[in-house]
Amino acid sequence: MDLAEIWRVMRRRWYVLIPGLVITAVLAAAVHFLVPVEYQSQSTVTLLNSKKATEAFDGNPFLSTQTSLTGMADGLARNLNSDGAVADLKALGLTGKHEAKIADNALGPFMWLTVTGTDRAAVLESDEILTKYAQKRLDEFQTQQTVRPEAMIRMATIVPPQEPQAQTKSRIQFLVMAGALGFVLSLVATFFVEARKRRGPGKHRPDPAEDQGEGPEARAPEPEERPAAPAPARAPAPVPAPVSRTEEPAVERTLGIRRPPSWARSDADGPAAAQPEAPQSVMAAPTTAEPLDEESTHGHRPHPGQ
Repeated sequence: MDLAEIWRVMRRRWYVLIPGLVITAVLAAAVHFLVPVEYQSQSTVTLLNSKKATEAFDGNPFLSTQTSLTGMADGLARNLNSDGAVADLKALGLTGKHEAKIADNALGPFMWLTVTGTDRAAVLESDEILTKYAQKRLDEFQTQQTVRPEAMIRMATIVPPQEPQAQTKSRIQFLVMAGALGFVLSLVATFFVEARKRRGPGKHRPDPAEDQGEGPEARAPEPEERPAAPAPARAPAPVPAPVSRTEEPAVERTLGIRRPPSWARSDADGPAAAQPEAPQSVMAAPTTAEPLDEESTHGHRPHPGQ
């Protein structure tokens, strides 16, 4: 089936395709209004060396960065994503979903603190709560290990919580899925109706009125199918009359014609006539007459001396 045939089917079955497209548009509008827009806010923090460790650098913590700080940043991010931290943050007023991880392509102990939600103001406030809670958890870790205050690792905010930005990726995905699903179902329904209308290969011919887009209302009613008239009965073949057993077919009968006796023949016949001739065959039909007498000469019998 080529594109021209698909277009002809869609044009003939417009009364199925158009309602399907309308339903698809309604479904897409429902997705647009029912699926809320998500907002996201993010802040960036880094871990710094202790005051005691930066004395050799005149107290500048950015000059004494150590690899151990990256390991501490990874451990802190895992703790912020735990179930206990989620319960504490909800008790503090955080709404939405939060995530803490090491920044992508980071060259040091940098962390991303992200909060996602549907309320713009609540998302920004929740990101501020998450940033303060991260600082609190870092201090608690070191206090539990009885680290002196001058030797504790510090946290600095590189990028404060940003203004929440709308995340339309999820909504666009849902809209595309709804539109594609509705369009496919409309085409399936259209071709299903077309297949039901066709009675089989070679029995259905498209109506020219439908090809011109006039719709099924303009079609003339099809004549009812009438049963075929029965074929006239054939006359029975003539039966040959039985042959009577009493009748016998004609047969060939060979009758030997005898020549007259020698005393009845004259000498004029010559010596050739004295020689006997072979009997000749003749066809004789059966008759009911009496057989001929061999000595009969039609009532005349020769006398001696003739």
